Amino acid sequence: MGATIIDAEDRPGAAWGAVLSMALCVAMLIASEFMPVSLLTPMAEGLGATEGQTGQAISISGLFAVAASLAVTTVAGRLDRKWVLVAMSAFMLLSLVLVATAPNFAVLMVGRAFLGVCIGGFWALATAVIMRLVPAQDVPRALALMYGGQAIAAAFAAPVGAYLGGMFGWRDVFWALTPIVAINLVWHVVALPSLPVRQRQDVRAMMELVRRPYFLRGLVAVMLSWGSAFTMFTYLRPFLEQVTGVDVTVLSLLLLLLGCAGFIGTWAAGRYVKGDVAPLLKLPALVMGGATAGLLLFGFSVIAAGFFMVVWGAMNTMFSVIWMSWMAQNAGDAPEAGGSLMVAAIQASILLGAVVGGLLLDGVSIGATFIGSVALAAIAVALIGDGQRMLKPEGV
Repeated sequence: MGATIIDAEDRPGAAWGAVLSMALCVAMLIASEFMPVSLLTPMAEGLGATEGQTGQAISISGLFAVAASLAVTTVAGRLDRKWVLVAMSAFMLLSLVLVATAPNFAVLMVGRAFLGVCIGGFWALATAVIMRLVPAQDVPRALALMYGGQAIAAAFAAPVGAYLGGMFGWRDVFWALTPIVAINLVWHVVALPSLPVRQRQDVRAMMELVRRPYFLRGLVAVMLSWGSAFTMFTYLRPFLEQVTGVDVTVLSLLLLLLGCAGFIGTWAAGRYVKGDVAPLLKLPALVMGGATAGLLLFGFSVIAAGFFMVVWGAMNTMFSVIWMSWMAQNAGDAPEAGGSLMVAAIQASILLGAVVGGLLLDGVSIGATFIGSVALAAIAVALIGDGQRMLKPEGV
């Protein structure tokens, strides 16, 4: 079954230009999805909402991303995957325009819903497409390159967004992303080869994967790990403002530090994520949960906050490469179905993290939000253990 999807060997060379176009799309997706993190306070003021409510701009995109990730392989049917990815970029462009012009909270949510469709559809297909663009031995390297877009967005989107939002207003920040997304859409059309579906993988393929105990355990671990990360990350700005006591300039510098640390993670992922990934599976929850605990204990210091944000940011960019490499190795016979389930699990955990974190922030305190994040990380580490129970048995 896997040979019908992994067809890079049918071409004379790996399509690295297409991989780069996907890396730029990742950068724009990450920037668009999490820009409200760096603009949470001014967006709340501008729309007449609380910070906890505005944080749901992330949860609503997560909700639609879950639905899109589960539906895309069925709804898209036998459409060429190249044109499905082009359509996802068009949804992202529409979302940015709606958010930038939103006169009220309801229109903002509609714009974020369109972004959720793009997020779910793109990520559900991304790993399967990478597996078709490059030979099998190059898949981890290509994934690291694609997720390099995440490092770029993490390095520059949040700090630049916070800084420009302070100078010109949060709407102009979203407007500034639109021409880049338009260029990326054209690049997709030019660089991506035709990717016709050779074997449709629908709901039955997803259900078959879920019935595999090792894959189901992996999905639960993914949800706990990502839920922990984004319970904290969604509300990082209120923490830095309320606990660390930073102004917009220092906030921007700290977010830049966190983002630049992502380049370390990208380099490490390309170098060390290969072969057996089992020993690496618990690292994201362990390291990022530990960094969140460090912020809780020492976040009153700007220097300490900067240190723990660097640690968190470096592991954040390794996070996706580690787990998507696990998916490629343990669901290689059904990569689109595996990708759909992975994205649904990740986006559901981001959604729940934003919702629960917002409720804790509004109802208790920012400290309670971060304690919830640490608790989820601890459960994830305990479940994963040495990672062996997450691997496909030999001979299967």
